[in-house]
Amino acid sequence: MKIETVILDWAGTAVDFGCFAPVNVFLTIFEDAGVIVTLEEARKPMGMLKIDHIRTMLEMPRIKAEWHRVHGQSFTEKDVHVLYNHFETKLMESLATYTDPIQHVKTTVQQLRDAGIRIGSTTGYTDAMMEVVTKHAADKGYQPDFLVTPTQVGDKGRPYPYMIFKNMEALGSQATKRVVKVGDTTSDIKEALNAGVWAVGVIIGSSEMGLSEEEFNALSSEEQQQIIEKTKCVFEESGAHYTIETMAELPALIETINARLNMDRQLEYK
Repeated sequence: MKIETVILDWAGTAVDFGCFAPVNVFLTIFEDAGVIVTLEEARKPMGMLKIDHIRTMLEMPRIKAEWHRVHGQSFTEKDVHVLYNHFETKLMESLATYTDPIQHVKTTVQQLRDAGIRIGSTTGYTDAMMEVVTKHAADKGYQPDFLVTPTQVGDKGRPYPYMIFKNMEALGSQATKRVVKVGDTTSDIKEALNAGVWAVGVIIGSSEMGLSEEEFNALSSEEQQQIIEKTKCVFEESGAHYTIETMAELPALIETINARLNMDRQLEYK
């Protein structure tokens, strides 16, 4: 028994080091609405369907109170939709520039394919957003075998497991224990756990780490190690089965998981 399908997240995992495309827009739309939010607040719900992300931010006690102070009343569902429409417009303007594959992704995907593994993908972006991302990422050499967006599962994106199940169905996966989900947010980990597949957090370039490539490379080795350990702890506390620093470590990790699967199988027959 062995892993037959790997499902990758997009921004912060496969493309867009640091997942900056949506984060910058979240900061802008709240600022335009008179409410300043922090980078940490904007990143906390990362990986969710974007309208749910906005709703989650508005529910945060500090932002909720600040919204009430600025607008004289609590936020409404109408406010959520106004912010989301603003978000969508702004994101579509800049999305194409955040589609560079992260280091090691293309090489790793080729290694996995050479080993007979199918490559699926899930995202917090909508269909319309992914039309931009997939086109430009493909031009730059990255194209998974399948993609599912929240739009295709009735807007029940992460942490629901349905995008993973739809990938499994399309790619002919036989069992959840033969599937690995790799992502860069706690929402990715929850999605994987809810689907009953292996949950793997990728650290360098992740939204959870929250640094640009330039910022990360400017750190000393000791500082880099500290932030790697901090991010690793967040993933482990979210229930991740494993973490990897970069995608280059994924093929070896899959061999480790395959060994575990075969050991479990042998124990079953004893």
